[in-house]
Amino acid sequence: MFNYKRWLKISGGLSAGVVMLFAATLFASSEDVIHIDQFISPDTCSGCHSEIFEQWENSMHSLAHKDPVYSRVSQFLRKGLINEGEIKEAESCVKCHTPVGYLTGFPQKLSDDLSKTPEIATQGIQCDYCHSAETVKQMYNNGLVLKPGQGEDEPGIKYGPFDDAEPDFHEAEYSKLHTESEICGTCHDVKHVAFGTDLETTYTEWKNSPYNSKDPQQKITCQGCHMYQRPGIPATGSTPRPENPGAATDYSDERPHIFTHYFVGGNASVPGQFDGEAKGQMAIERLKNAATLSVDTSLIQQKKLNITVSNTGAGHSIPTGVGDLRQVWLEITIQDKANKINFQTGVLNHRHELSKDAVIFRTIFGDGKGNEVINIAKARQVLKDNRIKAKQSVTETIDLSVVPEKDAMIIVRLLYRGMPQKILNLIPGKPFEPLPIVEMAKVQKRI
Repeated sequence: MFNYKRWLKISGGLSAGVVMLFAATLFASSEDVIHIDQFISPDTCSGCHSEIFEQWENSMHSLAHKDPVYSRVSQFLRKGLINEGEIKEAESCVKCHTPVGYLTGFPQKLSDDLSKTPEIATQGIQCDYCHSAETVKQMYNNGLVLKPGQGEDEPGIKYGPFDDAEPDFHEAEYSKLHTESEICGTCHDVKHVAFGTDLETTYTEWKNSPYNSKDPQQKITCQGCHMYQRPGIPATGSTPRPENPGAATDYSDERPHIFTHYFVGGNASVPGQFDGEAKGQMAIERLKNAATLSVDTSLIQQKKLNITVSNTGAGHSIPTGVGDLRQVWLEITIQDKANKINFQTGVLNHRHELSKDAVIFRTIFGDGKGNEVINIAKARQVLKDNRIKAKQSVTETIDLSVVPEKDAMIIVRLLYRGMPQKILNLIPGKPFEPLPIVEMAKVQKRI
């Protein structure tokens, strides 16, 4: 709100009438400006919602701004750019990784001095950011419209999935948006800010999938998997998704289901760096219940092997997110009856990088002239997208160098890691520890 006394103080010799005229003009043009002090700290929310806070704390949502892999990789990809559109995209990561800061004025770009980020904005995707969301203005690049209160003294309305909540600290109002995938999609669809290239399409993948059924009884939203998961219950499309009975606050009545707030995806490494090992294990549980493998040896005498990967558990493509940075690939080994390896592909070299012959499921971006780019800031086109869509299968034909002997063993593994080691190896400074590799699925077949 406009502070008249402050403006009188800094206006020098201007008359009160001139100051008020200027103030009225300024106020009229900034009615929708949101200030950092309007937001409530997650620590404050924990005073009543301790269990939900513990689930959120050290989740990838809470670490969106602090994630060291994101931080170093994004800064590296920003360096050396000279094209205005490419620079604009590289600078824009903060819109979803530090949304409270971005919406309130700092940081506005990745190259800002992020050490000066207000403390509350460093808390990533936090309680008051999501529960102040009122509507959606666009389904990409952080398109939520927020209506926060005025800080702890006047916290205002918090929106959520219940129509009978009567909290003491703040007002509450039912929000259909908070029960729908759209609230997730505003950040989980990302378009290049200059070129319009679809860089991340997780929401669109779900929207176009069978999970987005017209039958309300068959429809499974993002929340239906990711906010049903808890330790030991991966809650994927291929596993049971039992409700989570409990209370939303430390003193309220129990409900049939309380949405969990672990917000687990595929990241098994970063939460553990912030005492969130349980969330890393939950990511592994989710990945292990996302896909299945099968092997067809009917063409083995022709030196061909057909391997089918089925997306049985993910409500989006495998992998999802920024599809050129996530790595899902096939590791194929053929051993003779003496366990000697006769054929192998999809193995890592001494630099922990994948061999060129590996079958990788990913998006490949191009520079607009058909040339592959590894920096998404340069992405003007999608050259290839062979990722596995929700509830679909992909069959890969592998050309073998030899016809395997009788009683040979074929071992196929579907593997996942969060980012290509090739990119991490390019980044100057302290070398990255190799990211963990998760075995999503495995099949063995004797010839």
